[in-house]
Amino acid sequence: MNIKPGAMLGLLGGGQLGRMFTMAAQCMGYRVTVLDPTKDSPAGTIAESHLCADYLDQQALEELSSTCVGVTTEFENVPAQALRYLEKYCLVSPDAESIAIAQNRILEKQFLVSNGFSVAPFAAIHKQENISTIDLSLFPGILKVSRFGYDGKGQVRVASADDLPNALTSLKNEPCVLEKLLQLAYEISVIVARGRDDQITFFPVTENRHVSGILDISIVPAGISTETAQYACEIARQIAIRLNYIGVLCIEFFVLADGQVLINEIAPRPHNSGHYSLDACITSQFEQQVRVLCGAPQGSTKLTQAAVMTNLLGDLWQSSEPDWGRVLRHPTAKLHLYGKQKAKPGRKMGHFTVLADTTAEALRHAQQIKHELQLPKQP
Repeated sequence: MNIKPGAMLGLLGGGQLGRMFTMAAQCMGYRVTVLDPTKDSPAGTIAESHLCADYLDQQALEELSSTCVGVTTEFENVPAQALRYLEKYCLVSPDAESIAIAQNRILEKQFLVSNGFSVAPFAAIHKQENISTIDLSLFPGILKVSRFGYDGKGQVRVASADDLPNALTSLKNEPCVLEKLLQLAYEISVIVARGRDDQITFFPVTENRHVSGILDISIVPAGISTETAQYACEIARQIAIRLNYIGVLCIEFFVLADGQVLINEIAPRPHNSGHYSLDACITSQFEQQVRVLCGAPQGSTKLTQAAVMTNLLGDLWQSSEPDWGRVLRHPTAKLHLYGKQKAKPGRKMGHFTVLADTTAEALRHAQQIKHELQLPKQP
C-alpha cells in the first residue's frame, strides 16, 4: 500500500526527532497529527494537529486511527500496546513487536545474543536477590536500567561487586543490565532504513564522541577502515531483517582497541548521530522515514560533503540566549534549533553541522565555533 501526498500521517512522540520528521513530511505534501502529552512539544507546535494526551488515551488513539493512513514513532518508549491497537486500523512502522524488544535493554540483549550477534559481556539483574549470582569478571562495569534510560541517565558505574547493591538501590531497584566496561577505540553508529518491499539503504557510518554520557559530536565519514564500515553495515542489515523492522533504525557499536566490533544498543528510530544527513546527504534520515512509512522508493543516502554535527545543550543558555551569529557567520555551518521553550542542563536544544571537503577541516571549524560559543572543547 502506498500513501499519497495529501494524506494525514500520525506520529507518536513530539520531541525534536518528531519535529524534523514533521518538517520532512510537510515538505513532501503530507499532513501530520502528533500524539504527545506535552502541550508545547517541538513537533506538536508545527504539526497540523496535536493530540495533547497520554499515549494510551483511548479517545486520542481512536482519533489517530480514524484520521491517519500511516503512523510512526519518534522515540522508543512509546507503549507497545498503543501500536498494537493502531495496527488494527492503519499502517504502522515500526511495528509493536520490534519496538517492544528495542525499548527494553534486557529483551534487546537477549534478542541479539540468541541471533548470534556480538555484544559486550553482560548480566540481567531483575532484583537484589540476583546479585549473588553475578560473574565477577563483569567488574568494573556499568549498570543500566532496562527501560527509559537515555543520554547517560539511568546509568551508574560499578567498580566491584561490593558496590552493586547501592548502585541498584540508586536506580530504584529497577530491572537492569550490568555490562562490563571495555577499552574502546571508537564508538560508531549505522543508520539503516528497511521498507516493506525489503529495500534496505544505509547512511554513512559516523564516529560518535560523548561527554558525560551525552552525544557531543558526530563525525562523518567515520575514521575507520572500509572493512569495519562494511562489517557494521552488514550487521545492521541482519538486525533489521531478523527484527522484522520496517522503518529507520540506528545501531550503535563499540569498536575495541583490538579491532573487535560489538553492538552497544539499538535505537528504533532516527538518531541524533544521523542529524548531519539533513545537510550532508541527498536524502535525510527523516525524509527516509517518511518514504518508508508511505511505501515510496527510498532516496539516495549519498554523502555530498564531509560533516561534523555538534549538539547544543541547555547549559549553553545560562542567563541569556546564545549569540547565534557566532555560528551563522561561518558560511558552511548549518544551525538547527528545536523550538523548546525551556533550556535545562543536559537538554538537547539544537545542533549545528559544519560541512567541508574533509573531516579534518569540518572538525577544525566545528571546534572553532564551539570555542566562540564557549562550549567544552572535545579532545
